[in-house]
Amino acid sequence: MITAILFWVLTALAVAGGIAVFVVNSMARATYALAVSFVAVGAMIVMLHLDYIGVITILMMLMEMAVMAVFMVMFMGMNPALMPMDMTHNKRRSVILAVLVFVVLAAAIVFIPWPNRTGSPADDLTKSLGDAIMGSKMLVMLTISPVLFATIIAALVLANPKGRYDRYGDALDRRDVDGHPDPDDPIPGGLG
Repeated sequence: MITAILFWVLTALAVAGGIAVFVVNSMARATYALAVSFVAVGAMIVMLHLDYIGVITILMMLMEMAVMAVFMVMFMGMNPALMPMDMTHNKRRSVILAVLVFVVLAAAIVFIPWPNRTGSPADDLTKSLGDAIMGSKMLVMLTISPVLFATIIAALVLANPKGRYDRYGDALDRRDVDGHPDPDDPIPGGLG
C-alpha cells in the first residue's frame, strides 16, 4: 500500500515538474523543474527494482542540470532566475509536431510485430545490465566522475570570481536620500 502511494506521488511529481518546465517564466526555474521531474522518474525506476538504471538516471540528470546552471552563470552574468522568459516558442507547429510524433510512435507500438522472448533472464539483472552498458569501461567512468565534478566547480569559480554579493561592494545596506536601497554597485545596470 505504501509503495503504491509513493509510486503515485512520484508520478504526480514527475508530471507536475514536466508541466512546470513550460509554465515557469525563467530558465533557472525551468532547469530546477526538469531536475525534479527526472529525479522523480529515477526514483520510480528504483522502485521497479532497476536500481542501476534508476540511480544513473538521477545522477545524470542532476549533473546535467548542474552543467546547465554553470553555463547560465557563465554566459548571462547575473542570476538567471530574475530574467523572465517564455519556454514555448512557435506553439502551433510544436503542438502539430508533438501530436504527429505521438501518433507515429503509438502506431509503431501497435503494428510492429515484436519478437518473442528467448532465453531466460540472468540471476543478477543489475550486474548483467551494468556489464552490458559499461563493460570494461567502469574504471574509466569512476576516474572521470570526480574530474567532471571538479571541472564544474572550477567553471563556477571562473565564471563568477567575486561571488554573487561582492559586486555590490561593502555597503549592501546603504540607502539613498529617499531611504531606498542604494548599494555601491561598480557594474552598471544591475537590478536597480
